[in-house]
Amino acid sequence: MEEYQSKQVPENLDDPPNSRLFAVTSRSITEDELRESFSVFGEIQGVWVVKDKQTKESKGICYVKFAKSSQACLAMEEMHGKVLMEGTKPIKVFIAQSRSSTRHRDVEDEELTRIFVMIPKTFSEEDLKDTFKEYGDIEYCVIIKNKFTGESKGLGYVRYYKPSQAAVAIENCDKTYRAILAEPRTKAAATEEYTGGGARSDYVPSVDSMNQYAVPMADPGNYPVMDYRSGDFTRCLMMSTRAALTQEQIFALFDIIPGMEYCELQRDAYGMSKGHALIRYSNLGSAVYAKEKLNGFEYPPGNRLAVNFVDDGEDRSSPVGRMAMQFVATQMMSAVWNGPSTSQVMKPPGFSAVSPMSRIQTDVNLPPLKKLAPPDSKSKERLFVVFSPSPLPPDVLEDVFCRFGSLIEVHLVPGRKVGYMKYADKQCADEAMAALHGRVVNGVKMKVMLADPPREESHKRPRNF
Repeated sequence: MEEYQSKQVPENLDDPPNSRLFAVTSRSITEDELRESFSVFGEIQGVWVVKDKQTKESKGICYVKFAKSSQACLAMEEMHGKVLMEGTKPIKVFIAQSRSSTRHRDVEDEELTRIFVMIPKTFSEEDLKDTFKEYGDIEYCVIIKNKFTGESKGLGYVRYYKPSQAAVAIENCDKTYRAILAEPRTKAAATEEYTGGGARSDYVPSVDSMNQYAVPMADPGNYPVMDYRSGDFTRCLMMSTRAALTQEQIFALFDIIPGMEYCELQRDAYGMSKGHALIRYSNLGSAVYAKEKLNGFEYPPGNRLAVNFVDDGEDRSSPVGRMAMQFVATQMMSAVWNGPSTSQVMKPPGFSAVSPMSRIQTDVNLPPLKKLAPPDSKSKERLFVVFSPSPLPPDVLEDVFCRFGSLIEVHLVPGRKVGYMKYADKQCADEAMAALHGRVVNGVKMKVMLADPPREESHKRPRNF
């Protein structure tokens, strides 16, 4: 076995991208049994079972590396939820993103099914669909057009129903299309990418680029950073972070302040984050408020964000423009520094009363708090939750999951990024799962699924999975 792996396993386990699976299995399943089960989907370059360092026993987690992304995606689609051996629980199978990342992506993730392509400017959406339909069932095609002239920019998106179909298209289509996986859309980016908005520069082709939009952003040094004491307020902000925040996390954080119309994480030519993001608001008041509330804010805990104004290119030389800018800034500063006691505050359009930084920040409307079920209640349903990039504190989880009623307790698995929510009522658990699956709470994305039925001895000791 070792000789086989030494010949087959590539130096870079993430080449090609999305070719490595992360699987949660029964602890009794061996490496040979996993290889036999998954080999029907393609060439396997390695199988690794994660074992306890002390006992050398399987932890019920393994990785399977395929030669092609399409093989790994097909294996995920077919094997997720299957029972490998009689008497064992169904396995959970995800795409392992990269060795440096803690995220694992499942069959529902849009970023595995949508590809970004370069096409002739004469292509219609029907031409685009006809070209790529041979690789799988297409949900939709979109051609990016200039919002002023309506002409095609020679770029488009193709969304398939299955990740394996998108992977096959990337592997087998004509190389002139330069097909790559597209990044997941955010609310701000969606409008621009379909209308060809001016906030995004034209596509610059690069074979080596891993940035799914392939739009090189300038370094922060190219943006004049301003100081509020000089009166240079703008609608644009530059955020700097030492932690590896994702576009989704940054968007969720700055979207707390109403009026955000653009948010873009800057990347280098290889698609890696530069640790900076450019954020623009529709009004000056929201930008001032966001700067004062989020500059110095620790997100995640221990990582202090730096937020500054940057030049947005607007002309403020006229006396009227200068007066308006100073008036808004003065009013917003008064609200920030004097706190809730300042009742006469000018609010920008659409600005609702938002607490400066409430305990729970999420992208879903949560019901009111409800009481926990008695600790001795019988569990009727358990939810299995996977956290990315790290688990939320138990008190925050209890605050979020109790709002659907009948929550008995929250249990986090020590040393792992997973946990269980125990409910006394199945309907309450189903409502929580439907509302919270795929949602972001305090910068943490959660995958919420039904847990496997507990074993007889589960009341004596916690299960890892």
